[in-house]
Amino acid sequence: MADRKTLTTAQRRTLMASPAGWIACGFGSGFAPKAQGTFGSAAAILPWLLLRVLPLPAYLLVVLAVFALGVWACNVAGRLLGVDDHRSLVIDEFVGQWIALLPALFAPWWIVLAGFVLFRLFDVWKPWPIRWLDRHLKSGMGVMVDDVVAGVFAALALALLMHACGVALAIQ
Repeated sequence: MADRKTLTTAQRRTLMASPAGWIACGFGSGFAPKAQGTFGSAAAILPWLLLRVLPLPAYLLVVLAVFALGVWACNVAGRLLGVDDHRSLVIDEFVGQWIALLPALFAPWWIVLAGFVLFRLFDVWKPWPIRWLDRHLKSGMGVMVDDVVAGVFAALALALLMHACGVALAIQ
């Protein structure tokens, strides 16, 4: 059984040997020695650069599909580790970050950076109802849902920031 902070080499191998573990760990970004969520959020920017050119319905479909895949992958990976929500499981950061960046699909780089920071802020701070969801939902759904809500909060804050700075929203 793993604690919430450290993984043994054998546990890493077990996760990476499973497609679910590979997905749940954000394709290896969750194996960072510290700040796994931040590394997962940063890694999510790379596929986002490709996703952002999709039409909005396709973008949302990809986010929904990765959410569902993440629920499954985190369920499997959590069982492999014996822990519902291990720090190395960061596919939720991918989905939350993609939601947070929804207003910034074609915005300047500093808006993307602001979206990254806002998502990390809401994910770490966990204002209500994020903290409640984090504490009460278990398994893969619990891993994923609190980051979805943090992403929504960050997207709203980013949209307000963009409006205040006179930057046009990508979605109208």
